[in-house]
Amino acid sequence: MELSQLNMFKVVAEQGSIIRASELLHCVPSNITNRIKLLEQELGVALFIRQGRGLVISPSGKLFLSYANKILSLCQEARGALDVGAEPSGMLSIGAIESSATGRLPRLLSRFHKNHPAVQMQFSTGVWSQLLSDILAYKLDGAVIAVKNQHPDIEYEELYTEELVVIASPLLGKINTPQDIKGKAIFMWPEGCPYRASLNTWLGEHRISSSINNIASYGTILGCVSSGAGVSVVPKGVFEQFSKIGEIEGHAFEDLKPIQNYFVWNRHTGLHRARDAFADLLKKEFKRT
Repeated sequence: MELSQLNMFKVVAEQGSIIRASELLHCVPSNITNRIKLLEQELGVALFIRQGRGLVISPSGKLFLSYANKILSLCQEARGALDVGAEPSGMLSIGAIESSATGRLPRLLSRFHKNHPAVQMQFSTGVWSQLLSDILAYKLDGAVIAVKNQHPDIEYEELYTEELVVIASPLLGKINTPQDIKGKAIFMWPEGCPYRASLNTWLGEHRISSSINNIASYGTILGCVSSGAGVSVVPKGVFEQFSKIGEIEGHAFEDLKPIQNYFVWNRHTGLHRARDAFADLLKKEFKRT
C-alpha cells in the first residue's frame, strides 16, 4: 500500500470516474486502473462497484475511504510540521538537574507553553550522568546540566554561571569566614555533583575537614539546614527560591567557585523545531543574567 495509491483511490471515489480522476492527477487511466486493482488485491475486498463506464464506491470502499482520508491528512500534517517555517509542534522531552528545575526553569516552562501551545512538553529531573545517557539513547531531546562531558555525540550551549551560596540557620550563629563552618555538619548531594566538587575544592583550599552527609534532595537538605542541624552549599537560584519560606540565611564567598550550566542535546537528532525554540528561549533569558 502506497500513498500514491491512496490518493488515486480518494480522487476516484470523489469523482466517480477513472477518466475524470486521470485528468486531475495528470496520469493515464490505465495506470489508475491497475493501481486500484492492486490495492483491492492487497486489501482482499472490492473498493468500487462497476456500473457501465462509471464507478460507485462499495460499502467496504466507504469504510476504507475514511481511513485513507485520515492517513493522507496526517501525511500532509507531517509535511507541514517539518517545514522550516512552521510553528513548533509535537512532543518535546526535556530533562534538567534538580537545582535548575527548582531555581531557574519553572517560569520559563510556563512561558514556553504559552508561546508554543502546540508542543506537548514532557519534563523530568535527574542527575547529570543519567540525563546524558538518556540524550544519547534518544529518550530526551535536550537537558540542562552543570557538567561539560566531552562526548562526541553531545552538543553544548552555555547558559549561565551559577553562583554558590553557603546556607545555614541563624541558630548556628554567624558565618563570616570559611573557618566558621569547621566542625559543623554539611549536607550535600552525593559524589559526582559538580556543586559538591566545588565545595570540596573550597574546603581543601582553606584546610577545613568536615564530614559531609549525602542527601539527594534539595527539599531534604533545606529542611535539615533550616532546623539548625548543619550547613550546605546550594546554587544561588535554589537559595533565592526558598529563602523566604524557612529560617535560612545565605553567605556568599568570592573564592567559592561558581558552576557553568549548559543546555545539551544529541547532535544526530537533526531538525527539531520545538527543541530549538526551547533552546532559544533559554539563551534569551539567561543572556540577561
